[in-house]
Amino acid sequence: MSRFFTTGSDSESESSASGDETAPKAAGGPYSKPLLLSEDEEDTKRVVRSARDKRYEELTNLIRSIRNAMKIRDVSRCLEEFELLGRAWAKAKGVVDREGVPRFYLRILADLEDYLNELWEDKEGKKKMNKNNAKALSSLRQKLRKYNRDYEGQIAAYRQNPEQSDEDEEKSRRDSEGSGSSSGAEDDAGNFLKRRERDEPRSRYKESESEPESESDEDWGDSASESDSESDEDDGKFTSLASKFLKKDEERRGAERRREEKAKKKLERKSRREEEEEEEEGGEWEKVKGGVPLIKEKPKMFAKGTEITVGLVMKKLNEILQARGKKGTDRAAQIELLQHLVAVAHEHQLGVPLELKIKFNIVASLYDYNPNLAAYMKAELWQRCLGCIEELLELLFAHPEIFVGENVLEESENLSNPEQPFRVRGCVLTLVERMDEEFTKIMQNTDPHSQEYVEHLKDEARVCGIIGRLQRYLQAKGSPEELCRVYLLRVLHTYYKFDYAAARRRQVRPRPQVSPGPQVSPGPQEKEKEDEEKEKQEEEEEEEDSEALMERLCRFVYAKDRTDRIRTCAILCHIYHHALHSRWYRARDLMLMSHLQDNIQHADPPVQILYNRTMVQLGICAFRQGLIKDAHNALLDIQSSGRAKELLGQGLLLRSLQERNAEQEKVEKRRQVPFHMHVNLELLECVYLVAAMLLEIPYMAAHEFDARRRMISKQFHHQLRVGERQPLLGPPESMREHVVAASKAMKTGDWRRCHRFVVNEKMNGKVWDLFPEADQVRAMLVRKIQEESLRTYLFTYSSVYDSISMETLAAMFELDLPTVHGIISKMIINEELMASLDQPTATVMMHRTEPTATQNLALQLAEKLGNLVENNERVLDQRQGAYGGYFRDQKDGGYRKGDGYLRRGGFRQERGNY
Repeated sequence: MSRFFTTGSDSESESSASGDETAPKAAGGPYSKPLLLSEDEEDTKRVVRSARDKRYEELTNLIRSIRNAMKIRDVSRCLEEFELLGRAWAKAKGVVDREGVPRFYLRILADLEDYLNELWEDKEGKKKMNKNNAKALSSLRQKLRKYNRDYEGQIAAYRQNPEQSDEDEEKSRRDSEGSGSSSGAEDDAGNFLKRRERDEPRSRYKESESEPESESDEDWGDSASESDSESDEDDGKFTSLASKFLKKDEERRGAERRREEKAKKKLERKSRREEEEEEEEGGEWEKVKGGVPLIKEKPKMFAKGTEITVGLVMKKLNEILQARGKKGTDRAAQIELLQHLVAVAHEHQLGVPLELKIKFNIVASLYDYNPNLAAYMKAELWQRCLGCIEELLELLFAHPEIFVGENVLEESENLSNPEQPFRVRGCVLTLVERMDEEFTKIMQNTDPHSQEYVEHLKDEARVCGIIGRLQRYLQAKGSPEELCRVYLLRVLHTYYKFDYAAARRRQVRPRPQVSPGPQVSPGPQEKEKEDEEKEKQEEEEEEEDSEALMERLCRFVYAKDRTDRIRTCAILCHIYHHALHSRWYRARDLMLMSHLQDNIQHADPPVQILYNRTMVQLGICAFRQGLIKDAHNALLDIQSSGRAKELLGQGLLLRSLQERNAEQEKVEKRRQVPFHMHVNLELLECVYLVAAMLLEIPYMAAHEFDARRRMISKQFHHQLRVGERQPLLGPPESMREHVVAASKAMKTGDWRRCHRFVVNEKMNGKVWDLFPEADQVRAMLVRKIQEESLRTYLFTYSSVYDSISMETLAAMFELDLPTVHGIISKMIINEELMASLDQPTATVMMHRTEPTATQNLALQLAEKLGNLVENNERVLDQRQGAYGGYFRDQKDGGYRKGDGYLRRGGFRQERGNY
């Protein structure tokens, strides 16, 4: 009831107070009746809060707002609340300096940092964010990292034991409150006495009219009643009112102890009840070291006492699989259920076919864990997947009598009847192919410059081992189509790897035979050594090098494959492997016989990427063999497009991102080649530019005054123009600048400078040392530069000489005399050099039949004028044929208005004649 309608005396007191202003108002007078208040209002007014509680409550409210914003992924709201939290923390600095940083503040800083890092790494989620949230994410992440530097040690200590409860902190906070109130009691005694005198009538009324204490008031215990009784006894002694109405330290601590004991008893009753329920369900307790005991519940598969049979397990398996793919299904729990089901089947010895059936579904569930195709498996799931597939293959090898195939219907499966052959529905080849795809996705989504990429790359040996075991299994039981598929998997993991062991075996020369001396019977130790050497030789002979392996696998695919795609991929991989190991002629012949260049544009994009990689490797192989023209022709299409990175599947160009939407970009990224399979783009460009230099510079010198001179390489000419436009020429720094400087030196026939620009320490580190046989490549480059510099010198300065000795040329370019003779003879035969050879004197006699520079310019002018005249006559003939003459119907100045020939803007092209 409201305090205004409590009793009749209250209304009388109110009327008397309002009606008679001259009534006495002294304490204890006949007209001074107490104003009765409700218990809630009285308690509210009597609460005394410290500055510490106010500051901590403000911080707690802000932290609660931040956590709510984190739940709904509202990053901008998180930023606003974090700024407010920083201001509130600055206000509470005095309290923090006295008591230390509270644990709840460290928790929100650590949780917010983890939350922002998770959002930052989630690329798909960042793309779906609006602009405000994306901008706030970057700003908040930067501010938080800067802010957390002051609390690095405390946050690290919190992360080491994040599950520690806050009971100690709460208890210490309550103790500090109790001590603070007891110590400050004497200071505030005077103020408290005044409040006591003002509120004494209300307190007396409450004591007389109060109801029995409820269960929530038990915290005060008997101390409250004792204080009440003492206040009744000492009613008139106001000198000790502060000590009577303030709770003592001992009383407060006793109340806290009773409250803790009560909570402890309640927790024990609850835990005892849960323990009884767990014992009925067959669960078990597990004590976690350094933390609170947790209950580990086993999956509830079968009721206690149920007889486990094959049919019952299959029924439970179907129940689990029915939830597969449905919305809201816990995929991790589904995998745990299936693994527990395998353990149950193995424990009750229900047979290997049933275990195989469940393991097939476990691997499929692991693949379905990420519903998004672009998402890749986490490290834990990936290792579990590899382990499950290895266990599956072990069971298949250990029990060859079990038939496993994807053509087996579920109705015709036989999992338990030993009288008939066991049949299990499943395809282990499909699982391994999906495993290979997952491995590729993991490598695509890992930073290639991190240690994590190296750790993932170590799993490739395990993947190749699984593919090899599957190959041996299918060779005994598989069809030719399945063998082609598994052979292609093996080929795709082999073709891009250089076989260093085979290269070392080729370099080892046989030892010279020594004449036998007097024969001595070998001792026992020598016999053991001989036996060990024989075993090593046998093991080496048994090991099949990559060339023989690729030849055997690819030949089988060529003969048995019925799909063009597998055969095409096998051919391209075979060519790539030949080119990688410098078998140029075999690789070239296989490419020409396959005729892939005729219809490769109709293949799917992954095959086109493989074709581009193969052509690039062919060009690099030709360059290593000194076949400069073949190397340039093979690399021309890739390098002239300006999109080598995209065509080789090694990344997307920024300028082409605007042409595709987000969905197309995801598809393009899934086609990218993992980093360890990349072709070095700088090496590729250097090889192309050097090959273009060796072809283009002699050609430019030979056709310096030819108006119809064609360009062999547009990209090379572009680099030359860029070098010529530079206002200040300094020493070359980049790879392109080195090639441009070498080209300028070759133009003058200075082969030594050209060689120094192409082969030096910087270029060796960037390009030439990356080749398997770097010394041979450098020797080939030196020889090619000498020969092409000789040809350029003869083209440029032949008009200066009447004759020149071949011995002089050989000394200038450090070539042997037969080589110089062969180069000059070839130039004379091809009519590139107007000269003849004087064999007895080894001299080149110049004929001086070439026109001079002025004559060349005059010839060019005459040729251009002739072309202009021919074009004008052709245009005139076409107009006369169309209109019957210039001066027909000469109206309005001699020209027809509708079909006039001349206007201010030039010729009108209305009738399609031009």
